[in-house]
Amino acid sequence: MTKELKPYKSSKLNTANFGNMTQNDYNVYLHLISKIVKVDDKGNYLKPDQLKREYHLTAKEYNQIFNCDMKNAYSFLKKACKKLMKTSVNIEKVDLKQIWEINVCSHAVYNENEGSITVMFTDSIMPYLSQVRDQFVIYNLKEVSNFKSIHSIRLYEQIQQFKDTGYFVKNLSQLRNIFAVGNKYKNYNDLKKYTFSHAVKEINKHYHIDLDFQEVKEGRKVAAIKFTFNKTKIAKRYRQDGSYTNEYIKPKEKSKYQDIVLEGQLSFEEKTQNQSHAGNAASNIIQNLKIN
Repeated sequence: MTKELKPYKSSKLNTANFGNMTQNDYNVYLHLISKIVKVDDKGNYLKPDQLKREYHLTAKEYNQIFNCDMKNAYSFLKKACKKLMKTSVNIEKVDLKQIWEINVCSHAVYNENEGSITVMFTDSIMPYLSQVRDQFVIYNLKEVSNFKSIHSIRLYEQIQQFKDTGYFVKNLSQLRNIFAVGNKYKNYNDLKKYTFSHAVKEINKHYHIDLDFQEVKEGRKVAAIKFTFNKTKIAKRYRQDGSYTNEYIKPKEKSKYQDIVLEGQLSFEEKTQNQSHAGNAASNIIQNLKIN
């Protein structure tokens, strides 16, 4: 059985600005960090300096997760290879009152013959991709594979960071940073329309999560956004020795065929009603014939 791919990263990296990455660039990045093995053969968590830094991704692997055309998969990998080399993230170290700029990878190679990329992550970023002591984010890569917008992926990742609470609040500056839009949408209504409002609709389209947002105002001006959603339930699974593990039960994914009625096609309820009306009409005709 193929092991499920799960991006795992610290909360600091989860809220970092990934610059001008496209959705496909970011998908490739997520796919690569999902390959990082964080435990040894005995199940012990590895320290950042013990983690393997070089990873390989083929167009076929990418296609299997994100369901794109193979020709496009080759193109996406080639473009992402260049983008990863140019990408750095800013990590705020509050205790030191410093902001560190960290390169994502030290080298990236596109293998023309195979249609694959080989990426070497930097030493500096590995602590944020390993088993961390502070807050972390983890989810199944397949959960974001059907999204059509990078903003939807980024918002979904924020939800996973606060999945136990059912809400989180971000000021507009933080949202601009997470969505990596800079000053692109200076008008608040444009920021809302082209980033989180659209993302909320797309996430709700795919999951029974009841995601919504409320504007937090200072006077008449919008200062922050509060996002609310169905929080992840935690069920305890007990072993025979009395110990237990926590199982996280996330909101269910919606069926791809849910509420789809083809043009000219009636639902079961509509068919039943029509059959009932037809039956009543036939009965009335028979009654009238008998009377006449």
